[in-house]
Amino acid sequence: MLQELLATFLATITALLPIINPLYTAAVLPAMVVNLSPEERERQLKRACYYAAAILVTFLLAGALIMDFFAISIPGLRIAGGMIVAYIGFTMLFPTEGGTLTDAAQAEALAKRDISFTPLAMPSLAGPGSIAVVVSLSSSMHSNTELPLWLGYLTVSLGIITVAWMSWLSLRASKRLYAFLGENGISAVSRVMGFLLICIGVQFFINGVRDLLHDPHFMPQRVAVSLSANPGEGKP
Repeated sequence: MLQELLATFLATITALLPIINPLYTAAVLPAMVVNLSPEERERQLKRACYYAAAILVTFLLAGALIMDFFAISIPGLRIAGGMIVAYIGFTMLFPTEGGTLTDAAQAEALAKRDISFTPLAMPSLAGPGSIAVVVSLSSSMHSNTELPLWLGYLTVSLGIITVAWMSWLSLRASKRLYAFLGENGISAVSRVMGFLLICIGVQFFINGVRDLLHDPHFMPQRVAVSLSANPGEGKP
């Protein structure tokens, strides 16, 4: 069980960290906090990471309810989540001018003093891609028979909190990171994370299609043919 817990914890961090990509947010952060005092900047960065973790944990816990309410199947969720994650990966691997935030979001951030919830927490840290990942992780908890459900949720929640803490460290050191890596260094790291996101998204898509092909409600004839070819299969 310990090995499964560690695997779930690391899988959560591996899936979320590239898509949140705090280094990219750290690149545009100095311009957004130029009018804030150092103490207010520190408070807002902490609140942003608190908000992001709360948003993701909420969607993790409510993932099953959301799927039941909208009648979304697990294969459908994995396919849609994989497409979203892969799309975000492509935008990071082949970026356009302006970074991760739109011009309107950056202008709004410069015009107001509290940027902790928007645009920092949402959509920079807890955006559509990371929300799709945690909802997919929530669905996986119900199909994982090796871990109790509550323990799986707790492990994924700890992974989310760890990613939020790592994001806080990156945002807190944004000036030093930008000075150390430079524009080209941050761009290179973001492109590597974008490639990883494409791989993760494609794997999500493959898992969704595989589950869909083995779903008896989607392909009843295939399952019937398989059972007729192996009459002993499915019997105790």
